[in-house]
Amino acid sequence: MEDIIDHTKLHRGAKFFMDSGRSATYEEAMSLLGKFGLTIVVGADIASSVACQTALLSLINVARRTFLAGIDVIGLPDCASKTPLTSRDHLIEAVIELGGNVATEARPEWPTALIGNAVASPRGLPAWKLTWDGWRGGVVPADSGEHLADDEAIPLAPILAAAACAAEAFAVHAGDHATVGHRDAGLSLWRPGANWLNPDESEPALVYLPSRLWLIGLGNLGQAFSWLLACLPYEMPREVHLVLQDYDRIAQSNDSTSMLSCITDIGKMKSRVVSDWLEARGFTTYLEERRFGPWTRRTKDEPGLALCGVDNANARAVLDQAGFDLIVEVGLGGGPQAFRNMSIHTFPASRTPAQIWGGQVAQADENFEAQPAYQALKQAGMDGCGLTQLASRTVGVPFVGLIAACLTIAEVLRRLHGGAALEFLSMSASTLDDIESGTLPALPYAHGYVDAKKLR
Repeated sequence: MEDIIDHTKLHRGAKFFMDSGRSATYEEAMSLLGKFGLTIVVGADIASSVACQTALLSLINVARRTFLAGIDVIGLPDCASKTPLTSRDHLIEAVIELGGNVATEARPEWPTALIGNAVASPRGLPAWKLTWDGWRGGVVPADSGEHLADDEAIPLAPILAAAACAAEAFAVHAGDHATVGHRDAGLSLWRPGANWLNPDESEPALVYLPSRLWLIGLGNLGQAFSWLLACLPYEMPREVHLVLQDYDRIAQSNDSTSMLSCITDIGKMKSRVVSDWLEARGFTTYLEERRFGPWTRRTKDEPGLALCGVDNANARAVLDQAGFDLIVEVGLGGGPQAFRNMSIHTFPASRTPAQIWGGQVAQADENFEAQPAYQALKQAGMDGCGLTQLASRTVGVPFVGLIAACLTIAEVLRRLHGGAALEFLSMSASTLDDIESGTLPALPYAHGYVDAKKLR
């Protein structure tokens, strides 16, 4: 039984093929992921562009966790690393550390991503250019000739482009979206739902940044929040106070979904791994290593803004009982048809958390135990409890969480700059141009901020 997979070791991307019935065994699902790969071609301008380096490292980080054949980077110069997302001095070292391979030619069976002024040779397979400007980011087909200015952009924009690219490349390999590779895919974080390829003169430069946040849940979403906060232009990160709340330890399965989790961290508290990473970048962190629940109470000296990324209806239903002034909550879909879905709610709002999630507390999760992959595990000797635990875990891919995290952090930044305040947003990473949302009257931001350093 030692060789039989369990819920702590499960690759959450493989769950897509198991739950959909496309793989008869877990090994077959992993074999499919073992054929997923991505070639990234970078231009010479990456040596001087913080945005290009941010996009590159973000794309490698999320893609290598699902594209198990590998991530090849072509055209990489021997240059200094310019982002806070790595502690390495040289960009090549950062690429390797995050799981990329330095290569000289593209593999014929992999799609291609272009960053900066890179040019790709026609090969028949999909190729995308990552592009960004202002509060907008995404990908366009490389042969379309259409792209944004790739100039002045908030740091979230190139990261959003990286996440969108990974989502499109996954869909190509999975073969479940006919138009992938022939369409653009992106978002405006200033006006979600607007045409992201159109210039938007209403987008402000970043002047203010949040300084006091409470992060609830440090898995897929919480670690993506941390990655994004680290890229924001803080002059003195030590002035930013972050409460990090999670009671769980890193398991092997977290390596497939969470941007700051590695195999070498198995067994460590998530809160301490995330804290160490943020503290190394100058942030001030405080740890809360227990479950969030009705017993959680924020004191007046602690951050009044909470970012919640937990997959638990019980915790969500009592979010407004802890004493936060503003809550931005994000949730991800989990089944084979819904794992690309995401929803964001903010509170206070027209409905309370209990009204939204109270009815979900006793609901049973969708059961996939009848699918061939789980029946194969049962025949191999897995007991009923282990089978139920395994089947109840959701499909998870890190690039969906990163898109949701971009929208979450953007919600805070938008309110800081007098933009629209969303009450809810619902969408899918498979169709970024199809967004359902509602707004609230915008109130003055009173949750702690610092001035941003000017982007150069």
